[in-house]
Amino acid sequence: MAEDAVTMDKIVALCKRRGFVFASSDIYGGMSAAYDYGHYGVLLKGNVKNEWWRAMLSERDDVVAIDSAIIQHPKVWEASGHLAGFTDPLVDCKTCKARFRADHLEERAVGLECPRKPSKLPGEGPDCDLTPARDFNLMLKTTIGAVEETGSIAYLRPETAQGIFINFKNALQSLRVKPPFGIAQVGKSFRNEITTKNFVFRMREFEQMEMEFFVPPAEAPQWYESWKAERFDWYQRLGIRPDHLRLREHDADELSHYSSGTADVEYLFPMGWSELEGVANRGNFDLTQHAEHSGEKLEYFDQPTGERYVPHVIEPAAGADRAMLAFLADAYDEDEIGGEKRTVLKLHPRLAPVKVAVFPLLRKDGHPELARELFAALRGTMQAEYDDGGAIGKRYRRQDEIGTPFCVTVDHQSLEDGTVTVRERDSLTQERVHRDELVGHLAARLAAPWRSPKLG
Repeated sequence: MAEDAVTMDKIVALCKRRGFVFASSDIYGGMSAAYDYGHYGVLLKGNVKNEWWRAMLSERDDVVAIDSAIIQHPKVWEASGHLAGFTDPLVDCKTCKARFRADHLEERAVGLECPRKPSKLPGEGPDCDLTPARDFNLMLKTTIGAVEETGSIAYLRPETAQGIFINFKNALQSLRVKPPFGIAQVGKSFRNEITTKNFVFRMREFEQMEMEFFVPPAEAPQWYESWKAERFDWYQRLGIRPDHLRLREHDADELSHYSSGTADVEYLFPMGWSELEGVANRGNFDLTQHAEHSGEKLEYFDQPTGERYVPHVIEPAAGADRAMLAFLADAYDEDEIGGEKRTVLKLHPRLAPVKVAVFPLLRKDGHPELARELFAALRGTMQAEYDDGGAIGKRYRRQDEIGTPFCVTVDHQSLEDGTVTVRERDSLTQERVHRDELVGHLAARLAAPWRSPKLG
């Protein structure tokens, strides 16, 4: 595959064509930076989240789960510093009325362009008239209660992390955990972003996969290094090509005031290198702030040693939407079969929305009945799909475009000897498998080690 085979336009077109992602409120003209996930998008993003949970919970014994409320007490955001300091520098263009982040203009960020003259940066076009930068709070306000008044103001959470910190004491008391241990959460967050573009990469409503790992203060540096390596490797294990990933340490002037170290896992998206996930050593800032504002002690008492301390925190924070977009971009491929162009998603089988599709070669002669029988047996153990619409070649192409690793075809021979054709997505190889062995055969192949065919 040529390096430039995948573009953001191709990803967006594929997602709409095959029902992964749609523009939200499309029949009303759409809404900026809002998207609806279709059937295959729900399945794909669900698999991304499931793999994250597997890495956090199933494969470890030192992380527990939580699902905190989206709307929390306003003092949570006062303590965390979001109300006072969660801002971006905003610049408006008086001519075209577009808004831009001032720091993006200074950095000449990738993809930033003047709406009237795309070859220029905002401020460089002949008609540009930019205002001075001013702070713009990213918190989305809402109201609770029947009457809208000052006391009813609340906020949609801009991150899932604070819901973990305020439940630190609950986890200690109910689960009898002790440092080092983590609390993990997947959920929606909301930010009133100034600039939103590049499809689902930056939205006002998005889904995060965050874990706060509480450790004895002296152990924080080693756990920071450990979690950087673990999270970087997670993307590679699920098929992302190593040369499209990098781990970038933040410079001193990039660090939050409470962080002694932060690194981004970055992916080479079609629009350039951008952040997939951040891993930060947050110190004890969050627990200390919430203890001070709430009056509750948020510390750990080690009975064997008699030591009492506020744990330090290592935070791996990933975006489910961004991860899904990266897996889509990395899996996207184009090739040619019999002189016909094929678009295919070479997704890791564990991420693929559908694991197997079952086809009757003909819509008569007993083919559909046997195919339906096999489909019923398969769907109880894996995500399966039945398709009898159109020529067999077109059905293969549909499944290739959604990343289905295996297709099973029932033909005349199937009725004679009980064997069916199993066709593999990446290699296009086909083999005959007896119907009685089909479920076990596919389960074994789905569980087998997998390597991206793009690696050669």
